[in-house]
Amino acid sequence: MPTYEYRCEKCNKVFDVFQKMSDRPLSECPDKKCGGKISRLIGAGAGFIFKGSGFYATDYRSTNYKKREREEKKDPAPCQGCDKKKDCKVDQ
Repeated sequence: MPTYEYRCEKCNKVFDVFQKMSDRPLSECPDKKCGGKISRLIGAGAGFIFKGSGFYATDYRSTNYKKREREEKKDPAPCQGCDKKKDCKVDQ
């Protein structure tokens, strides 16, 4: 639900209200002592809210990709210059 910002014309109190987009705008200050007319302010809009463990390119890899990656880590391919594994210094 969006957050709307309102200001009371009588007491100048500014407050936020969570409302459905289909709800009618409020018209009266929620402060019982005031009861003045309120108007909805133009807001800056909402930004992204990132929650969870993170958003990385590897979060959404296919199961086949992950399987191949695990296999490569277990048994690295030999380097091109000799029969040694990837840690060989010849290719570098």
